[in-house]
Amino acid sequence: MASTLVTAVEHHPVNRTGRDFVVGDLHGCVDALRYLLREAAFDPSRDRLFSVGDLIDRGTQSEEALALLDKPWFYAVLGNHEDTLCAVAEGRLRRQWWYGIGGTWAAQLSDEKLRHYAQRLSGLPLARVIGSGNERFNVLHAEFFGTDADLDTGEFSADERQQLLWGRQLAMGNGDPTRQLSLSLTYCGHTPMRSIQQIGAQVFIDTGAFGPGGKLTMVEARKPQRWSVTVDMARAEGAAALALP
Repeated sequence: MASTLVTAVEHHPVNRTGRDFVVGDLHGCVDALRYLLREAAFDPSRDRLFSVGDLIDRGTQSEEALALLDKPWFYAVLGNHEDTLCAVAEGRLRRQWWYGIGGTWAAQLSDEKLRHYAQRLSGLPLARVIGSGNERFNVLHAEFFGTDADLDTGEFSADERQQLLWGRQLAMGNGDPTRQLSLSLTYCGHTPMRSIQQIGAQVFIDTGAFGPGGKLTMVEARKPQRWSVTVDMARAEGAAALALP
């Protein structure tokens, strides 16, 4: 399911004027994000929001989630669900397979519209690196076994790319965390957790926003601050009427 990527790894300077946040798998739960941004007093003129990917599928607001890519303060990595959309748009995968993992929101989308979304998504990096040295943190979707230097090359084999998008060895206890000893703190999603969990260098922040009992979680990078909310609670608190920054 490979897509042509413009840049496999994108680097960002340290944010000296504001705060950096990282949000778990959105899966079309934009109202929950509206609520969390308000709770964190997010300032779009100074703050940045990094996404671990999987903006789309399963929830009810996939197209609204895709619109976040136009926000100057929003920085996503490619998730396996975005990669799947690209594969469908490029004719490498049947729509029905995608529908089986949550893509039914796109059943009424024209092929032209799907290609438009795929073109935008195929330019997302597989990883983002923020800062350097002791201030550094990484953002990717699933998992990575290697060092910061390995990640920085942006040169990944087909197996490594598959692991970055679909891997669950670390989360399921089948991966060796010692292979990440020279990897900076790395925020990821893909595998839903009951609550935030660090395994090796990776911090898993997908808490299943789309599912029963699940929540959307956002953290301030390299800080203890964290926020979580269910979609129902966010809507009960009037999140649907909140404007995104």
